[in-house]
Amino acid sequence: MDTRTYTVDFDVQHIRKDFPILHQIVHGYPLAYFDNAATTQKPQCVIDTIVNYYTHLNSNIHRGVHYLSEQSTNLYEEARKTVQQFINAQYSQEVIFTSGTTAAINAVAFSFGERFVKEGDEIVISAMEHHANIVPWQMMCERKGARLKVIPIDNKGEILFDEYLKLLTPKVKLVAVTHVSNVLGTINPIEKIIDTAHNHNIPVLIDGAQSVQHIPIDVQALDCDFFVFSGHKIYGPTGIGILYGKEKWLNEMPPYQGGGDMVDCVTFEKTTYNDLPLKFEAGTTNFIGAIGLAEAIRYLTRIGLDKVGKYENQLLAYAKEKLSSFERIQFYGTAPKKGPVISFLIDGIHPYDTGMVLDKLGIAVRTGTHCAQPLMDFFDIDGTVRVSLSFYNTFEEIDRLTQGIKKVIDMFG
Repeated sequence: MDTRTYTVDFDVQHIRKDFPILHQIVHGYPLAYFDNAATTQKPQCVIDTIVNYYTHLNSNIHRGVHYLSEQSTNLYEEARKTVQQFINAQYSQEVIFTSGTTAAINAVAFSFGERFVKEGDEIVISAMEHHANIVPWQMMCERKGARLKVIPIDNKGEILFDEYLKLLTPKVKLVAVTHVSNVLGTINPIEKIIDTAHNHNIPVLIDGAQSVQHIPIDVQALDCDFFVFSGHKIYGPTGIGILYGKEKWLNEMPPYQGGGDMVDCVTFEKTTYNDLPLKFEAGTTNFIGAIGLAEAIRYLTRIGLDKVGKYENQLLAYAKEKLSSFERIQFYGTAPKKGPVISFLIDGIHPYDTGMVLDKLGIAVRTGTHCAQPLMDFFDIDGTVRVSLSFYNTFEEIDRLTQGIKKVIDMFG
């Protein structure tokens, strides 16, 4: 097959030089890394930023008047502004640093729940959510006596929008949905979801863990009330993430953790809380992670998310065409609008067996339920093999994947 049909103006070989981990041998083969939905690899500039910080500037933020502390504080707050510009938040104080997407959703589930949810109220999510956008709401519902309602999907992995509309009753206090499914790759119509919810005066949280690294995000244009994502999925460090919230909501919500930085005045009789964003950043935050995340965002911005998206879409189209040549492959998630994720099973072969054989060929894929057990129950399967692509993957790596799958089929008959 002639890959020139798919090639866009994108120098992937130049990009790959920025990622040292990609240039290693695994089980005697060059590494082909297709587990990007779980975590992305880190460019050298992010690694250098973190090493340089520890080497020359290490000091706690917001604590001291000495040089190192002031420099650390400045870099931390500059990182917040970098995120603000990247997602086009109106104010920098609407950007809250968390430990990741999961922590950000938990923060909203607790704080929004404490302030705005009462017994008998309802929260709406979709049937394709990651556990991180299910369990916190279940916990909140148990605590508050509320109900969790689920938007159904069809066999293609698309939301049944008419059924969604039926769920929007006066009892609904929040809609929380993923932008891009980590299993199916489905790109949900979040603009319509948000607009419709707002027509009923219902706020919306968008889980952007699988979208922000592939699709330009403008939270003001989307008009979402909350948007969350993780640093480690956008080429940044682990242990850092973002909770964006409209200022009007964050001001009303109580803090969900207590400790240093989030306080204004502390006495044994009463504590008053700091202003945004520090109100939601208790204790010593992962300020080095925030600085590394900002560098990852600058790196991605220099390349251009539009160029990244076009190239990844070409990779996705090529991978789907190559894998479709196998009659025994069953795909899960066939919506027309997809992120660069392919989930599949080979008839008669357990996904773990597929993953283990591919690993011996230097090919890293994800196998299992992908933290989406209710979605597996919907399709009546135990798990899938997931191939998730990044702009540093190549057509040649997809050819290797295809050859590896052929070997799997030949081995298991």
